Amino acid sequence: YTCDRCGCEIFQPVTSKQFTPMTECPSDECKQNNSKGQLFLSTRASKFLPFQEVKIQEMADQVPVGHIPRTLTVHCHGTLTRQINPGDVIDVAGIFLPTPYTGFKAIRAGLLTDTYLEAQHVNQQKKACDDLVFDAKTFRRIEQYKHSGHMYEYLSRSIAPEIYGHQDVKKALLLLLIGGVTKEMGDGMRIRGDINICLMGDPGVAKSQLLKYITKVAPRGVYTTGRGSSGVGLTAAV
Repeated sequence: YTCDRCGCEIFQPVTSKQFTPMTECPSDECKQNNSKGQLFLSTRASKFLPFQEVKIQEMADQVPVGHIPRTLTVHCHGTLTRQINPGDVIDVAGIFLPTPYTGFKAIRAGLLTDTYLEAQHVNQQKKACDDLVFDAKTFRRIEQYKHSGHMYEYLSRSIAPEIYGHQDVKKALLLLLIGGVTKEMGDGMRIRGDINICLMGDPGVAKSQLLKYITKVAPRGVYTTGRGSSGVGLTAAV
């Protein structure tokens, strides 16, 4: 802030998500003259730090039957921001802290308060496509499959190899992983290239096993059930 009377520069540290801007100059010169100089906020002289609030939830295989996955709020600062995307399986190390309340919220909360995790380190369990590293031998094998003319069959058979048969279903799931092409119509309407699939069948025909394998292969896949899904959306898993 810059005072219009004395010209003094005032810095206000902001430690929470909400703050009240200062209006009166607290400098000694303005206090002695009792002038109450007006402060003007200067965004150019302010210092900003990256901040991200993330909600993580339990893995589906660690949740007891009939229960809803528990969620936890994580605060990321600095270089830890933009490292977590929906569907990531992560390990988070941090400090477990209560959410500070001020004013009327503190009176209403009483002894109860929300909690969050101040992230200190984030480790990705599932690698993204850009992070995969291939050697020369793997590239030669890919070229062989490419020129063989049977790439579609090879890739579909590699999906859940422990499940016998269901080649048509596996081919459809392969197309789901690859996706389509986004099209733009002449009137400006954009058609997404994402493919959605609904598997229907009798119990015990490996529908869930196929979908679980897809979530392992897809970089941003999350396996959930009707009870574990929320209207807000799926969060990152821990």
